[in-house]
Amino acid sequence: MAPGAPLHVSLVAVPGTLSMPVAGLYEVLNAFPVLASFYDDIPEVSPFQVEIVGAEQTTMAAASGLPITIQRAFRDVVSTDIVIVPTMAVDQNWRPGRHPELVEWLQAMHGTGTVLCSACTGLVILAETGLLDGQRATTHWAIEPVVRACFHEVELCLNEVLLTAGQQEELVMSGGGASWQDLVLYLIGRFVSPGASRAMAKFEMLEQHAEGQAPYLPFLPPVQHGDSLIRAAQHWLETHFTDAGPVAGMAAIANLSPRSLERRFRRATGYSPIDYVQRVRIEEAKRRLEQTDAAIDQIGWDVGYQDPAAFRRLFKRIARVTPGAYRRKFAVPDLGQNTTGHLSRPLYPKRSTGGSKSEQPLE
Repeated sequence: MAPGAPLHVSLVAVPGTLSMPVAGLYEVLNAFPVLASFYDDIPEVSPFQVEIVGAEQTTMAAASGLPITIQRAFRDVVSTDIVIVPTMAVDQNWRPGRHPELVEWLQAMHGTGTVLCSACTGLVILAETGLLDGQRATTHWAIEPVVRACFHEVELCLNEVLLTAGQQEELVMSGGGASWQDLVLYLIGRFVSPGASRAMAKFEMLEQHAEGQAPYLPFLPPVQHGDSLIRAAQHWLETHFTDAGPVAGMAAIANLSPRSLERRFRRATGYSPIDYVQRVRIEEAKRRLEQTDAAIDQIGWDVGYQDPAAFRRLFKRIARVTPGAYRRKFAVPDLGQNTTGHLSRPLYPKRSTGGSKSEQPLE
């Protein structure tokens, strides 16, 4: 890149690409001339030259049906500074090999010093290059099974909203959904200035998810593990997670010693029994914070914690925000409406009416 020349950004679009992140990234990176009259930190000449690239120069339908114009075939791009692979439709049957030419081109661009980025599910293409093997990566939580099945060497860190990897931090990944905003603000801060990134965030009202993705991650209990005794314990916990001694209760249901339960439960689910109970309780607390106006301490009591401080501390450790902050972020505005905004299948829809609260909070 010549001194003072704009950075060339190749924004990838392939069949299945979502239009919103493409449009958002394209428009934000081209918005500098508009902002220059409002902020001293914004250069008058755009520091980026953005081009939408794909397999062929054409107009294709995005996953939603909206048109995306491919301005150049990526095979014709022999030099670029930044490549962004944005969100694409990825189902549970996705497997590598769908876009071999794109993967090969990304590998070639990496060899020339290009910064390679993925937004949301675009990670699957970046991971297919092999450049993320042994590296920490993030993406949308919904495709965790796909990434773990297809890319065993990638260390998935779903709590993180933005990660960099590589010796020169030449690999950049953002998490799910609207985290393309975190990505674009990072790129502006890195290649223009932190002040320009702040100004862009203010002008465009872009969200920076400083708390990471943890507040957005649902707890989806792993049940397809093939251990019938552990599944029985999980099923029992669905209606007894507020009981005193829930771990001992699961051991009794599974007819296992505490040590055997610990070993088998962790092998089957990836969680220790105590950690699993904590996450079940906090998930129910999230639901109540979203859907009711009950006091936070009362919610802590209702899900199994007598000590309000212990409940708040545990909630923040798992969700990375306080219960109050979580409620402000996700509470349904009209509490009179029976609108959950939650997963179609409630995790544990009813609280056990039997048993007593744990005398010692699980921490």
